[in-house]
Amino acid sequence: MSDVISWLSGHIQGTPFIILCLGAGLYFTARTLLLQVTNIPDMLRQIVKGEKSESGVSSFQSLMISLAGRVGTGNIAGVATAIAFGGPGAVFWMWAMAFLGSATSFIECTLGQIYKERDRDTGEYRGGPAFYIEKAYKHTAAKGFSVVYAIVFAIVTVLAMSFFLPGVQANGISVSAFGAWGLPQWISTVVVLALLLLIVIGGVKRIATFAGLVVPVMAVIYILAAIVVLFVNADQIVPVFSGIFSSAFGLDAVYGAIWGLAVSWGVKRGLYSNEAGQGTGPHSAAAAEVSHPAKQGFVQAFAVYVDTLFVCSATAFMILSTGMYRVYTDAVEDPSQILTKGPGNVADSVPVGPGFAQAGFDTVLPGVGPSFIALALFFFAFTTIVAYYYMAETNLTYLMRWVPNHSVRRALVWALRVLMVIAVLVGGLSTGTGTAWALGDIGVGAMAWLNILAILVLQVPALKALKDYRRQKREGKDPQFDPRPLQIRNAEFWEERTDSRAGEGRTGVPALD
Repeated sequence: MSDVISWLSGHIQGTPFIILCLGAGLYFTARTLLLQVTNIPDMLRQIVKGEKSESGVSSFQSLMISLAGRVGTGNIAGVATAIAFGGPGAVFWMWAMAFLGSATSFIECTLGQIYKERDRDTGEYRGGPAFYIEKAYKHTAAKGFSVVYAIVFAIVTVLAMSFFLPGVQANGISVSAFGAWGLPQWISTVVVLALLLLIVIGGVKRIATFAGLVVPVMAVIYILAAIVVLFVNADQIVPVFSGIFSSAFGLDAVYGAIWGLAVSWGVKRGLYSNEAGQGTGPHSAAAAEVSHPAKQGFVQAFAVYVDTLFVCSATAFMILSTGMYRVYTDAVEDPSQILTKGPGNVADSVPVGPGFAQAGFDTVLPGVGPSFIALALFFFAFTTIVAYYYMAETNLTYLMRWVPNHSVRRALVWALRVLMVIAVLVGGLSTGTGTAWALGDIGVGAMAWLNILAILVLQVPALKALKDYRRQKREGKDPQFDPRPLQIRNAEFWEERTDSRAGEGRTGVPALD
């Protein structure tokens, strides 16, 4: 079974997948006229000035839910794995994936906002790829195909978010906790399960509140710690950057033979970390209360920068500046395949993963490294599991639109929670990480294939929204969205909102706080 999972993972995230991710990012960068640079002021402004309502969370809270899903084990263990199997050059390709992926994230998250709707049971905003895949062509002859495609995406996402991916995060927590404090893996797993159930039962508002409190604090502390490590090793800053860029293109004598692996692992772990194009971001984007879909698209585009350019880079510099890494000639942790070791000469007993970062931080504050990284990994991974649940429930909600009985719908939600509990138990108690990561790659890859192909077809409404936003900004207005003049059909929520604002008393859209 392990061999089958590895084979499937390798084929789903093979060369065509890498071309798809980078190609889509380049294409959307051109179509949006380099928005990841030109619209940075709009990104920052919306994070600060976002609205909220009884049905929707603020742009900041939506960003935190998104970052809770993006910032996880991939930001520590994923970066270490990319360096171990792709060399320092993999970091450059993670950066490239983030820069190009920012435009991709804008497209998918703006679509998530355009086609969002209210949950009939809770009144909360719901949206995501399944919703916009179905609605974008609802008025055409392709309606039947789009519904089937949307259902397939929703099913894949429910399985990925509730079973394939949580195990990776739970395993990262239990393994790092065992390494740092010697805790049996079952103890950390039980703690994760108890906290998870406490939060997810409270719904999206509790998830948003929790993410808004925890994510900014943990990210800032982690980045500051990495800056301290880099400052102590200031003489390594130039060699680190030189090594990253030279090995990224095969110019380094040592890493020249594996530069293709640098591209592959950089893109794969970059996507696993920042999730641009994977289809996860639109779920939290749709939960936000905004006056124009492009506003939340900008916020989610910035989330990619926070995840990869800040947090992943922090881990990379912590590892590379201290020299605590090994590089293998193949994607197998085999002593006979070690290509080279960093100047820090990390001990052979330190496995690929969080141990690299723990060893690196330990060179600055001896005895503190393992505990600090384990604690950071706990918060990163736990908030990611919480975000996974939210996305799994959102897609289950989409599938349950064909289930008329409320009691049955509630039973299905609890079945989803049980499935996630099983996934956390299996991942948290597992002693090996290879299968867990392979399952995670299958989940990420399958979602990304389905979503990127979809948004390449459905991009026009998002591009129209961007053009409309820029036009209103040039006219000195606070952009408000009405899909009808733009000939965007089936965006019922926004039609009702526009009519409500015009009617000054008609129901349908809550007043903004």
